[in-house]
This record gives sequence, C-alpha cells and structure tokens, in this order.
Amino acid sequence: MSSQTDHAHRPGTRRPATISDVATMAGVSTATVSRVLNSNYPVAAATRERVVRAVTKLGYAANANARSLTQTGTGMIGVVVPEIVDPFFGYLIRGLEQAAADAGRLLIVSTTGSDPDREMALIDRMREHRVDAVIVISGALDDPSYRRRLAQCAESLDRMGSRLVLCAHPPLDPPTASRTVTYDNEGGAFAMTEHLISRGHRRIAFVGGVAGIPTIARRLDGYLRALTSRGIEPDETLIRTEGFGRRAGSAITKALIDEATGTTAILAVNDTVAAGVYEAIADAGLRIPADISVAAYDDTPLATDLSPKLTTVHVPLEQLGREALRAALADHDAFTRTPDDVVTLGTHLVHRDSVAGPPQS
Repeated sequence: MSSQTDHAHRPGTRRPATISDVATMAGVSTATVSRVLNSNYPVAAATRERVVRAVTKLGYAANANARSLTQTGTGMIGVVVPEIVDPFFGYLIRGLEQAAADAGRLLIVSTTGSDPDREMALIDRMREHRVDAVIVISGALDDPSYRRRLAQCAESLDRMGSRLVLCAHPPLDPPTASRTVTYDNEGGAFAMTEHLISRGHRRIAFVGGVAGIPTIARRLDGYLRALTSRGIEPDETLIRTEGFGRRAGSAITKALIDEATGTTAILAVNDTVAAGVYEAIADAGLRIPADISVAAYDDTPLATDLSPKLTTVHVPLEQLGREALRAALADHDAFTRTPDDVVTLGTHLVHRDSVAGPPQS
C-alpha cells in the first residue's frame, strides 16, 4: 500500500500535499509542523530543519484562508518608509525582510516621500487591512502636531490588537502604545565631531539634511554639543541643512568654498551627501584630506567606493531592521528592555582615509 507521501507525489495525482503528509515525512506531529510554519512557538533547530525540508520536497502550501480562521493576525506587517532608493533605507528594509522571512511573515512596504499626510494615510490603510503591526521608518517631521497624530495612530492600532513600531525614529513623548527601535544618532555625530576636533580642526561645517527631520536634528545636536564641549563657538554660516543627496552635497560645498568660509573639515549628514562633497572639492582643484577633511554618517557600501575611502559613523542598519521586526512580533514582556519600550543600538566610528589634520598655513 502506498504511503501518504507516495500518494502525494505519484505521477498523475492532483491531490496537494497536506499538513499530515509533511508531519509524516518529517517524523513529527501536525502541531509541530504548524508551529514551524507560523513561528508562534519555540521549535528545536534540527526539528525545524526537518519540517522545512519536508515542506520543500512535498511542495506544501499552507491554506492562508483556513489559517486565518484559527489565528488572530493576518501574517502581514506594514512598513512605511520615506523612500527605498537611499541605501540607508534599502539596507534597513533588507534586515526587516530577512527577519520577516524567518518568522513566516509578509512585508507590505509603502513609501511616503517624507510627506506626513501620506504617512498617516498609509498607516490608516494598513490598519484597515488589519496588519499585525505597522513599522514606521524614520519620520516625516519632528513637531508636536505630527507626534500627536502618530500617537493617535498608535492608540488606534493598539485597540485592534495591532501595534505601531517606530524605527530609526525618536520615541513618542509622553509614551504611548508604540514601541521604538532606534540608534544613537546624537552620540555618533558627537564622536565624529570630537574626532575632527582632536585632529586640529576648528572650522567644521555640518552639511546636508533638512531641518525638522528627527535623524538630522539629533545629528546636529551631537555636532553642536561636541563643539561647545571643546570651547568652540558654533558658527551658523557653517551649518547648511539645505537638502539631501549628491547634488545638495556638491552645491553646499561649492558655496562654502566660494564664500571663503575657512572650512577645513566637513561632516556630511550621510554618505550620499558626502559623495557630492567629494565632487565639489575635486572641481575646486582641492584634495581630500590634504586641503579639506571629510567625514559622514551611515557607513553604506558607498563609503568604500569613494576615493579616498570615507571616514564615517557606522549604523547597524540590517540589525536595526531585524530588531524592529522582533519588536513588532514580540509580546510585551518579551520586548520590554526599558520602562518606555525603547531599544537603542550603538554606533561607532570607522576610520578610513578622508580625515587628516588641517592644512598648514
């Protein structure tokens, strides 16, 4: 007599493999198969591997409609992000996607173009689709009205059994039903500015970004704190938050050089802006770091493509994504590490070839 698994694979048969077929082939119970597929209960690694192997061999596909009758969630996680072409967001989403795949969840990713109204509309749409959680990456604005609206979204999601996770974003104050996974923006900028000061620089420009965006505000705070802690009066003419991207980095740097601001070092808000800084310095016939030192933030692969290789602040982007997904799925007790449900990842400096002392007069 043929076994169930033989029957499932006999040529000409149309009967799809069942969860019982998978259990038989893997030598486990159907409950264990369900636990592996739903990632809702700890399963030993060796057992999980046998189940996954059986699922693959049999071509088993769980019935999502039937599963939804026995589960409270949809298995979907909404992700709201300003854009995906920026390497910062791309690598963060890659970490999210890897963690989602491991957990058997489906990501729905939508972009806002940094428009706060579109961000709120997307959160509402995802709530209507009853996603298990909404992860908001970065944030459109850092003002009281925006935070109030975001807090209302958090409470609305919480009432329906979902949750809001803020990623690479400061926590809401006062605390709400949201969870936050972020990194030390201010500390990284402080450490990099300190490094430039320790090499002898005093005329350090802060280049790129847009005022009011939380990540930029925190990086600027770190830059200013480092200057004042070393007795250096911040010069507003050296703070140029006039846009993102290569073009902005190039235009701002050209202006700094043309205006004879005496800049000897530049801290770019990210590696992409730094690439524009490099272009403007080269166009002016100057050299990095002999004439102007350049440092940046994020440590994306672009940092090592530039010549000279870029000194930058490393942000653990993929880990940030994985932690955000974990926060979206964990129950309250498993997640809480601090009283306010906030996880903060560290950053560190990556020293390469773009920083030296100021040029000798």
